[in-house]
Amino acid sequence: MIKIGVQTLYKSSIILVICGLVLFVFNGCERDMALQNNIALSGPIDPDVVTANTQFGFNLFNEIRKTEQDQNIFISPFSVSVALTMTLNGAAGETEQTMIGTLQLQGITTDSINSSYAQLQQVLRTSDPKVTLTIANSLWGNEGISFNPNFLQRNTQFFNAEISVLDFLVPSTLTTINQWVNDRTNGKIPKILDEINANAVLFLINAIYFKGSWQTEFDPANTRDGTFHLANGSNKQVPMMFRSGRYSHYYGDAFQAVNLPYGDGRISMYIFLPARDSNLNTFLGTLNPENWENWMSQFRAQEISLRMPKFKLEYGTKELNDALIALGMGIAFDANRADFSRMASLEDLGQNLYIDKVSHKTFIEVNEEGTEAAAVTVVGIVKTSLPPQFTVDRPFFFAIRDNETGTVLFMGTVVDP
Repeated sequence: MIKIGVQTLYKSSIILVICGLVLFVFNGCERDMALQNNIALSGPIDPDVVTANTQFGFNLFNEIRKTEQDQNIFISPFSVSVALTMTLNGAAGETEQTMIGTLQLQGITTDSINSSYAQLQQVLRTSDPKVTLTIANSLWGNEGISFNPNFLQRNTQFFNAEISVLDFLVPSTLTTINQWVNDRTNGKIPKILDEINANAVLFLINAIYFKGSWQTEFDPANTRDGTFHLANGSNKQVPMMFRSGRYSHYYGDAFQAVNLPYGDGRISMYIFLPARDSNLNTFLGTLNPENWENWMSQFRAQEISLRMPKFKLEYGTKELNDALIALGMGIAFDANRADFSRMASLEDLGQNLYIDKVSHKTFIEVNEEGTEAAAVTVVGIVKTSLPPQFTVDRPFFFAIRDNETGTVLFMGTVVDP
């Protein structure tokens, strides 16, 4: 959740919540404003924006890993990017430039950034009956502050953001916002806010919900308890799914990977399993956009005997402030230096908007039916007549990717299923 505050005797704040969804706090405009335009679809998706989302996702993931190496992690870099890009529409000066740098969007015009995200959100919606992917954005403003119409217009035009103005002092406002989140995540994230700070100005929420059935499902009758080797050297018995079939597979220098498609194959889960003489940290040290694109181009179909654990993760609410500051956008959190003057001008009140808090909350469940979620190598050849064994029995990295656009929707590590 991003909370943008106001530096003054009367502190206000903007809150951005990311939980597969993102919230922003903003002030004012008029009650019951109806600026819910359709997403603008002008121009193609700039591939540099997709690459930027991937790079930002890896950077953010690695910052989080610095303090959570022995924990399960699950984030939606696309959700965080959408939330911050909506915020970017209200930034100016050095604040705008540092946010652009953190998001890896240098050299791309604001119009291209916005239109590319508009196109992405439209393209990512699929008609595949075995896959549900919904993306919803909203802005919730406190009464009494006038927001820049251009800021509101951009976020409704390009992000199809719903805009509501409520009295944040009324207890029912908290219920209303949490209910929106609950509805947009199909009940998987029933609550993102525990309370509304008295100084809150704006909430900007991005909610992403994904549910996909495997292209070929696992037979529950084949699921057996198996040993998962934890990073600390101990073992754990977990339900292991099994299926033998044809999958796209790749051998790297110190890992192997498999592509598990959903539905018609447009969206896949990619599992990267470090070699037994390597480890997850070593693999993650090689995770960058150049290697990623190289790996994606080298998967080849072959018969695989696949064993992998069922797992369910609830991650967060995770505060992302420190990670984002480490990635270069500290000025946006500085009450004295932040410049969100394109969002709203509060100079007449002696106030200044700044980001107070960015939080992230996610959910994922992987089972025999599929997944529900609310992130230069040498190819080896297997010289055996039996199907290669791909046994996910130790810590691994995974990502859910849209194969048409290359957009990484979710990424995570499982160290303890």
